[in-house]
Amino acid sequence: MMHVLFVIDPLPDLKAYKDSSVAMMRALVARGHRLSVVLQGGLFIQAGQVFAHATPISLVPDADLHGHAWWHDESIAKDVALQEFSAVLMRKDPPFDMEYVYATHMLEYAEAQRARVFNSGAAIRNHPEKLAITEFAKFTTPTLVTRDMNRLKAFHVEHHDVIVKPLDGMGGTGVFRLAPHETNLNAILESLTHDGTRTIMAQRYIPEIKQGDKRILLIGGEPVPFCLARIPLAGETRGNLAAGGRGVAQPLTEHDWAIAREIAPQLVTRGLLLVGLDVIGEYVTEINVTSPTCFVEITEQTGFDVAEFFVLALERAVDLPPPPPDIKVFV
Repeated sequence: MMHVLFVIDPLPDLKAYKDSSVAMMRALVARGHRLSVVLQGGLFIQAGQVFAHATPISLVPDADLHGHAWWHDESIAKDVALQEFSAVLMRKDPPFDMEYVYATHMLEYAEAQRARVFNSGAAIRNHPEKLAITEFAKFTTPTLVTRDMNRLKAFHVEHHDVIVKPLDGMGGTGVFRLAPHETNLNAILESLTHDGTRTIMAQRYIPEIKQGDKRILLIGGEPVPFCLARIPLAGETRGNLAAGGRGVAQPLTEHDWAIAREIAPQLVTRGLLLVGLDVIGEYVTEINVTSPTCFVEITEQTGFDVAEFFVLALERAVDLPPPPPDIKVFV
């Protein structure tokens, strides 16, 4: 039996009926494992040791997941060294601010003290979700990363129809489509780059967004055989569910499989047990490593139990001997 610690947002704030972390918890309990939770602010270092002010919880059988009574605390919170848990799951949602960065450092230090952390603190920190696609350029649409206004304008002239977005955005915030004759070009670029002081990403527009922005889950180095296509609202260029997109589960295409099978084995060796690839048409647009989601939507529409698939992968990962403290997981 494993004792799994979730580093997570406040439980009352979660929409349990569709939350992937809650689905993980339910699958863990179904297989006889124990749960504890801690807020990001509950991680601390004392006398060189990484601790969590962790609360053991249990899940209420047959609870209404649309309410707030789906779990209860088993006891008061206690300070526990992270290596005392079988696994630590970093499931704190963005923003990826400096507090998040400090947390990844603490998780990395805990791994050197023999804690088993998924996703690895160093791997999360070293894989910025938008920039990470540049490692796999053959699977990406033409892309430019810069804060230089002249380069951005030249890219727009070359490709005519362009998407621009901040590197630290989430849920589709700050994403703009620059049409061939965009009259607000200067204003948009000035705003996004903070007058040339902030680096952004520009990509050639992918018309297949109308068929959906697909979330492909990679778990334990293996693709989930179904993705969730997030289809934009009429007149919208963003498929994000947070921006009103509609999620439709569908089998992976042959090209989806090709992308996933090439990328997944590389990422899992770096300490990334769970990854969410965002794919539009034939192009990877983001590689999500901070709390990837869509477990529930895929499971409900296809019958493929993504959370159980994850827990089985976690059980296999925990059975592996941890790397020596002086060996970096990220390569």
